[in-house]
Amino acid sequence: MSLNELASRLNNIAPFHVMELAKKAALLEKQGRHIIHMGIGEPDFTAPPAVVEAATRAMADGKMQYTSATGLPQLRQAISGHYRSVYGLDIAPERIVVTAGASAALLLACAALVEKGAQVLMPDPSYPCNRHFVAAFEGQAKLIASGPEHRFQLSAQMVREHWNEATRGVLLASPSNPTGTSILPEELRAIVAEVRARRGFTIVDEIYQGLSYEGTPFSALSLGEDVVVINSFSKYFNMTGWRLGWLVLPPALVPQIEKLAQNLFICASSIAQHAGVACFSPESIAIYEERKAEFKRRRDYIVPALESLGFKVPVVPDGAFYVYADCSALSDDADQLTIDMLNEAGVVLVPGLDFGPFTARRYIRLSYATSMENLQEAVARLRTFFANRKVA
Repeated sequence: MSLNELASRLNNIAPFHVMELAKKAALLEKQGRHIIHMGIGEPDFTAPPAVVEAATRAMADGKMQYTSATGLPQLRQAISGHYRSVYGLDIAPERIVVTAGASAALLLACAALVEKGAQVLMPDPSYPCNRHFVAAFEGQAKLIASGPEHRFQLSAQMVREHWNEATRGVLLASPSNPTGTSILPEELRAIVAEVRARRGFTIVDEIYQGLSYEGTPFSALSLGEDVVVINSFSKYFNMTGWRLGWLVLPPALVPQIEKLAQNLFICASSIAQHAGVACFSPESIAIYEERKAEFKRRRDYIVPALESLGFKVPVVPDGAFYVYADCSALSDDADQLTIDMLNEAGVVLVPGLDFGPFTARRYIRLSYATSMENLQEAVARLRTFFANRKVA
C-alpha cells in the first residue's frame, strides 16, 4: 500500500512531541546518562496491594471472560457509591459505562456526538489527543486562545463569541492537562448554560478530578444529566497501564454508547475491572489520599523553585500533577530550550508545542509525578544549566 492510499484523516493527526522527547531521553540513558523524567504525565505510584490482590484473585478464580460492554455491575455500583461519598451526587449505576481507559471513553463520546464537519470548542492550551479524537471522526477542533487571565480555560463569554452554525459542542478538562488548573464551578455552570441554550453537547474530562487540592470536591455532573463526564483509573487511582476508565452519560445516550462499545471494544479488560472494584475500599482510598497529599507537597515545592530559576507560573495549579510555566524570560523558543535542558542537564520537560499554538513557544509543562528527591536534583541541575548559559 502506498502512502497515497491511506485515509486523509491521518493528515489531521499530529505526532505527540512528548513521546519524541522520551525517545531522545531513552537514547541518552542507553549511553549511560542519568536522566530525570518530568515529561510524561504518569504517577510514580502504582496500584495499592488490595487492588493487585483483587486482580490476582480474579485470575486464580478464572474470572477472565468478556463482561458486558457497559462493565461489571459491581464496578458500576462502586463508581456510583464513590460519587455519593465524595461529591454528594446520586448517580445511577445505569448511567455509568466502564471503558478501556479514558481514551476509549473519549473515543466513544466523540463517535456518538461528533459528525463530519462538526466544530467542537476547546481551549488552547489543551491535551492534544482531545482534538485528535474529534479529528478522527472528521470533526474540527476549534482551539480558542485561553491565557492565564482565564486560568488557561474556556469561559462562557468565549463560548458565546466563538459559537457559530457549525459548532456542536465543547470539550473541556478540569483540572487540565497541561496546566493543572480547574474551571471555577460558577464559570463551568455558566459554560454549560450557554451550550445548553444552543442545544449543544458538553463533554468534561475529569480524569484529574481526584487530584484537586483546593476547595470542596466538585464534579460537572452536579450541573445536570445532559453533561457527559469522562473519568479514569489512571491518575488518582495510579493504574495507567491497566487501561480502565468510565463515562457518565445522559440516560438516553447509554444504549447508543453501549452499541458502539460492543462493536469497537467488546468490553474493558475483565481483570482490570475486578481490580478496579478494590480501588474503592476504605483501605485503598486511605492510600490514595496519602499519595494525593504527597503530590500537593511536591507542587508546593516545585512552583517556587521554578520561579527562583526564572520561570513564571502565572496560575498556580490547583490539581493534577503539572505546572505550566512561562519560560519567555529564559528563552524565545520553548522547544529548543527543552532539548537543551535534556542534552545538557539531563532533565526532561515538555514544550508547549503539543498543547496548541497559542502558548507553544513561551511555555513548558513540568510533571511533578516523580519523587521529591528527583525534583530537588532536577532543580539543582537546572540552576547550574542556566548559570552556565549566563556565563556563556
